[in-house]
Amino acid sequence: MSTYQQDLNSASELIASKGNTWNAISAESVARMRAQNRFQTGLDIAKYTAQIMREDMSAYDADPSQYTQSLGCWHGFVAQQKMISIKKHFNGDTKGRYLYLSGWMIAALRSEFGPLPDQSMHEKTSVPDLIEELYTFLRQADARELGGLFRDLDSARDDGNQIKARDIQNQIDSFQTHVVPIIADIDAGFGNSEATYLLAKKMIEAGACAIQIENQVSDEKQCGHQDGKVTVPHEDFLAKIRAVRYAFLELGVEDGVIVARTDSLGAGLTKQIAVTKVAGDLGDQYNAFLDCEEISLEEMQNGDVVLNRDGQLLRPKRLASNLFQFRKGTGEDRCVLDCITSLENGADLLWIETEKPHVGQIGSMVNRIRKVIPSAKLVYNNSPSFNWTLSFRQQVFDDWAEEGKDVSAYHRDGLMDVKYDQTDLAVEADGRIRSFQQDASREAGIFHHLITLPTYHTAALSTDNLAREYFGDEGMLGYVKNVQRQEIRQGIACVKHQNMAGSDLGDDHKEYFAGEAALKASGKDNTMNQFA
Repeated sequence: MSTYQQDLNSASELIASKGNTWNAISAESVARMRAQNRFQTGLDIAKYTAQIMREDMSAYDADPSQYTQSLGCWHGFVAQQKMISIKKHFNGDTKGRYLYLSGWMIAALRSEFGPLPDQSMHEKTSVPDLIEELYTFLRQADARELGGLFRDLDSARDDGNQIKARDIQNQIDSFQTHVVPIIADIDAGFGNSEATYLLAKKMIEAGACAIQIENQVSDEKQCGHQDGKVTVPHEDFLAKIRAVRYAFLELGVEDGVIVARTDSLGAGLTKQIAVTKVAGDLGDQYNAFLDCEEISLEEMQNGDVVLNRDGQLLRPKRLASNLFQFRKGTGEDRCVLDCITSLENGADLLWIETEKPHVGQIGSMVNRIRKVIPSAKLVYNNSPSFNWTLSFRQQVFDDWAEEGKDVSAYHRDGLMDVKYDQTDLAVEADGRIRSFQQDASREAGIFHHLITLPTYHTAALSTDNLAREYFGDEGMLGYVKNVQRQEIRQGIACVKHQNMAGSDLGDDHKEYFAGEAALKASGKDNTMNQFA
């Protein structure tokens, strides 16, 4: 990446080479616009962020305390404000902090059909469209922050303060972009492996460096925390993993990351019996989990599907939906086989969808996987579908009971009650929630922690509070006291919403294009000056 001075010099040489015809073009303005538009295409972003993820994965392998995190975003503005906040609160450092693009939130908030459940019914084009939108807003955050530095540079020069000017120019050269990796949810691929490949290409072209794909049946897909999940045989899933890898390689994103998600822990059904050629092959291992009954030739009925295993005739249990049932209690074994198989066939990271956030449960599966593939590591969904308070209070209750502590003051099924909030048990549970990510990364191989739909819930909560106060007795004070005043007190950048929307950037460009004749919006009568 060239420095500001190098861009300034190259622009000056180019302008000079055009004789007098480009005299009105400012080399400094060109250098500034180049700095504000570092990433020309989505592929530039995908290559840049893929390298970041690979470096972070290596750092985690060396030290499990170096795990990474992200929050799910359903709009570019949400992503932009998240990254602006991270830079503000963590000394401009975005390391280890990503974005997650949730299929659930696209279905619920971005589909032209209106709110939908997480069942792959939304338009597949909405996935790459949202990736492009997220990066458009992040690039605008870069341009906005750099624009402020350019103004500071001009002020330092006008004041004749060369030391300050050099310091600001160093800040420009070492500028930390808001552009970070996005782990993007492709659901079950929205069709067959060819459909998966085509959609993956669009997602990568939009900027995705990491694609998460799950082993559910595409046309039967359910949310990972709902019932009725149906998985596919391993060979079908591996074909889609290969499709995604081919998409990365075709587009030159050689460091692209594939996250293979297994829903087998909570999935009790399959749509297909796997093809098997010899005993013990992958198809045979998949079929071995089916819930079957041994029958004789005489017991066969019209339409029966029957397996021959070691000379035995086995009839899998088939539901009225034409789905086949797995044996109960096989979920963990199926998860382990899914994960090992995925890593052996090109996946980079694993995602095990669980029904509760429990370090011991996750760790027991990861330990089994690591006996075969020592470098195995996970992306984990710190899901709002879990009742974190109840789950961890019950975990503490169970641990204390096992240790022989007196838990007679607590009712296990009623631990969500507010009356327990200040108890020793609740304090211990909150401590475990606070350290969950650290503990799970150390003990359960979790490289990346994400919350799939946090901003869905924060939007609902903040809107509920505002509506209660604004339409109630507080009136306008309900907005001023709890929104605008807090924005000012906490230094929230978008209190100057005109600036955040690009008004000052537009003024800069107008001045580049028209000089003194530019009609700018940021004059003395702009009410945003009240927030200076």
